[in-house]
Amino acid sequence: METLLPLLGFAVAASVTPGPNVLMVAAVSATHGIRATVPQMFGIAIGFAVMLLIVGLGLAAPFAAWPALHTALKWIGGAWLLVLAWKIARAGAPGEGPSRPPLGFIGAALFQWVNPKAWMIALAAIPAFTTPAGDTLAEGLLIALVFAVICLPCLLVWAGFGAGASRILRTPAALRWFNIAMALLMVGSLLPAFL
Repeated sequence: METLLPLLGFAVAASVTPGPNVLMVAAVSATHGIRATVPQMFGIAIGFAVMLLIVGLGLAAPFAAWPALHTALKWIGGAWLLVLAWKIARAGAPGEGPSRPPLGFIGAALFQWVNPKAWMIALAAIPAFTTPAGDTLAEGLLIALVFAVICLPCLLVWAGFGAGASRILRTPAALRWFNIAMALLMVGSLLPAFL
């Protein structure tokens, strides 16, 4: 595939830039530690890879045929991200009151289906890095594999950022403000999908 290097570059840029996935991982790492983000990171990477493969095998066609379907998904995903941002903003510091467990593997994998940034990336990557006469399954698998492999170290960077922030933000109030900032950034990451 002659587009492998551009695909790698696109995967890195799409995976490491701020969006709901990386902000969620940073917030969970700051509140619960890096170890708690491991199932979440694998859920994101594998869930998004599966989503890419399914979109590549033809799920993108209904969005082209019925734009209202895309709009509905965008609003449902946006609403879910607002709920998630609210939960992140309300998360306390470790040991401060009752703590809800972070989104695990299955939850993070399923989250990809309502994540507007994931949809924008999938709907951009599939037509950009596949060929009309190509082997749809092989090309879809390659794109999914590249994203799964690239996604994990990018998420780990953000988990490290969150863990580092928790060491700097030693007071419960400071960590709460960090979580609020991550939640606001998550809400801000919705803006491109709605503009």
